[in-house]
Amino acid sequence: MVTPVELGLPRRPSTVSTVADGSVSGSGDPARGRVLLAAPRGYCAGVDRAVVAVEKALERYGSPVYVRKQIVHNVHVVQRLEEQGAVFVDEVDEVPQGSHVVFSAHGVSPAVVRAAADRGLQAIDATCPLVTKVHREAVRFARDDRQILLIGHHGHEEVEGTMGEAPERTTLVGSPEEADTVEVADPDNLVWLSQTTLSVDETMETVRRLRVRFPNLADPPSDDICYATQNRQVAVKKIAGQSDVVLVVGSANSSNSVRLVEVALDHGARAAHRIDDAGELDPAWLEGAATVGVTSGASVPERLVQDLLSVLAERGFGTVEEVRTAEEDLVFSLPRELRRTASGATDPRALGGRS
Repeated sequence: MVTPVELGLPRRPSTVSTVADGSVSGSGDPARGRVLLAAPRGYCAGVDRAVVAVEKALERYGSPVYVRKQIVHNVHVVQRLEEQGAVFVDEVDEVPQGSHVVFSAHGVSPAVVRAAADRGLQAIDATCPLVTKVHREAVRFARDDRQILLIGHHGHEEVEGTMGEAPERTTLVGSPEEADTVEVADPDNLVWLSQTTLSVDETMETVRRLRVRFPNLADPPSDDICYATQNRQVAVKKIAGQSDVVLVVGSANSSNSVRLVEVALDHGARAAHRIDDAGELDPAWLEGAATVGVTSGASVPERLVQDLLSVLAERGFGTVEEVRTAEEDLVFSLPRELRRTASGATDPRALGGRS
């Protein structure tokens, strides 16, 4: 796929103004076309940790390092890691015995952990710590003989991993509509958990409907939807009502990216589209538009957003206003298997984030 750089286009827009409090300055000229750039956007701490974990494993152990499933749901990230020597597999039985295998940011069930151990694999767990929190909640509630209603998407890797912690006590609720029909054994002994990358509004609607049927439904000790998912949804809500079209950079299997499209449409965007990169931009979407909103999912490298801004600038949308609704400074340390140097000391680069 041809990128803006290969075309000789500028990588950055011609004019950028930042609106730190989330309001729009109005400095853009609608007649020329402006971009409202949502912030926060792109990589979250859990994604950064997982991607760096694969990179560090390749540095330390050499190629190949195997990864179960996509490390994060972004085709460009996966392709780049493959070029560095990572090998992506569907299940651990595809990994040669004794090899290094990385578990993706979405987490795995205990059955997968056991299968890896049975093959003598050297596992590196890159599960996002916020997903691990939900796993621990499921284990604790199951130990207390509670029945768990897990709100999430059927077939999603994160859901499969969480359900695997207590399969006999967990029932999946895939939508608000399913909340109206789900059957439970003991309506007075229920607690709900959720996938971390859902729409906040839809999840709360699902909980509301569940509570109509099951008034004693208990809440988890803290919100399961991750900070980054919530922050990106708040930011896109801020720009949606002022945008003729919202463009969300992210892959089709990225739950949080798909949710951003839905949130934009629900909060006033006249149109919204998800694209993997600037090469998927349809010029017809820009016809008659004065303002374009841009954001990206939590597993999207910033370079893909900058490439899109360059293409938009070439099409007359050269004034960019960044609309920031939150600051993010959370950093997760790398998996413990990667925190030690060859001498046994803690590698300072492994305390979290990119070096």
